[in-house]
Amino acid sequence: MLNTLLALSPLDGRYASKVDNLRNYFSEFALIKFRLLTEIEWLKNLAANPQIKELPQFSAEHIKFFDNLVENFSVADAENIKQIESRTNHDVKALEYWIRSKVAESQFANDLKSSLEFIHFACTSEDINNISHALMCHKFRSDELLPMLQNLIKKLQQMSAEYAEIPMMARTHGQPATPTTMGKEIANFGYRLLQLKQQLQNLPLTAKINGAVGNYNAHLVAYPEIDWEQHNQNFVEKTLGLKFNPYTIQIEPHDNLAVLFNLQSRINSVLIDLNRDIWGYISLNYFRQKVKAGEVGSSTMPHKVNPIDFENSEGNLGLANSVFTHLAEKLTISRWQRDLSDSTVLRNMGVGFGYTALAISSLNKGLDKLLLNEEILLKDLQENPELLAEPVQTVMRRFGVENAYDKLKAFTRGERVSLPQMREFIAALKGQISDEALAILQKLSPETYIGKAVELAKRFAKMEI
Repeated sequence: MLNTLLALSPLDGRYASKVDNLRNYFSEFALIKFRLLTEIEWLKNLAANPQIKELPQFSAEHIKFFDNLVENFSVADAENIKQIESRTNHDVKALEYWIRSKVAESQFANDLKSSLEFIHFACTSEDINNISHALMCHKFRSDELLPMLQNLIKKLQQMSAEYAEIPMMARTHGQPATPTTMGKEIANFGYRLLQLKQQLQNLPLTAKINGAVGNYNAHLVAYPEIDWEQHNQNFVEKTLGLKFNPYTIQIEPHDNLAVLFNLQSRINSVLIDLNRDIWGYISLNYFRQKVKAGEVGSSTMPHKVNPIDFENSEGNLGLANSVFTHLAEKLTISRWQRDLSDSTVLRNMGVGFGYTALAISSLNKGLDKLLLNEEILLKDLQENPELLAEPVQTVMRRFGVENAYDKLKAFTRGERVSLPQMREFIAALKGQISDEALAILQKLSPETYIGKAVELAKRFAKMEI
């Protein structure tokens, strides 16, 4: 077994235990197993077609035998296939030979003799590979990725509800700006992720099984009476749960895989944005972090509690996006009817998703450490009463006070204005605006000037995910 200290990639070294479950979807073992599943389902599908008389329908025992090849597929089996590949120099053909050998060695050898020549029937290797890659992503998305995002969004909903009424000073361009609440700021990210999650969930993953150049040439020569396009569409959609692509060259053009990778990159960019904002709030002391006994923040500064989880998450999301960007750009391009440059690139899908999973894990860990420092948030607001310049000039505009904006600009821009000074300015508006509006402004303070922030935060917190 590989010593993790000798691994070339941190995903198989330092972080191996944190992404171990991704091996079930994106390892070479997983790819071979998904190919096996595709080959077996295709064979069963052919046997079920009464127009293919040379291949009798399988009995329940036969189907169980074939299904068990997939169900019980082991690393040792994969190693045997790799040994065959060392002779064939072709991975999919090696799998075909392995299946044939399993049939020949089985108790059903005589019963299934006629099936041997229908293993990989009329298929180019890409018919098997494109389906396998689509199934890998489809299963990972449903079993791992969507639940991962679901849990993160739920956590943001909880934070949004908890902090819905906690006012904070916004910082547009890094400068003091119109107040909001911490819950509303968390809700902003959660809502963005929720929209993207729904797009991710609804994205169809496409596949084809139409031969060497996408025209069913071999299929129709062998069985011209069969409507192969309809037969194969049913196989892709009803048996495998994927979306059939009727127009391809030798390869399925990967357009929807590119959309998947671009979509995941967009999700990751939102997560980078979230990491950076939380990092910034920690630096402002809006959040403190729970201290873990024995941890060291700095090798020379004993007092430090660094926001390392958010930094790790940000860095790994950047790595993931660099992979996804290349995948999305490269995979939609193929010379004429086929070249193999996509094959080696597709083997790196797990790298992008591995760094994504690692990043989300770090982000969750960081969020669990946060302790809101309400005193600092309130102090920031109370030290910046000039934030009320916006509502004051807006009310003045409503009542037709001339040059309202310029008057507030001259009074507040670049100046430290106290709350009493602001109250004096408001009091001087008597007679120029209504008494009701004057009363509202006189009661206003930076911590109460938060608009619908509370309502918006709580609304997001109750949304169905």
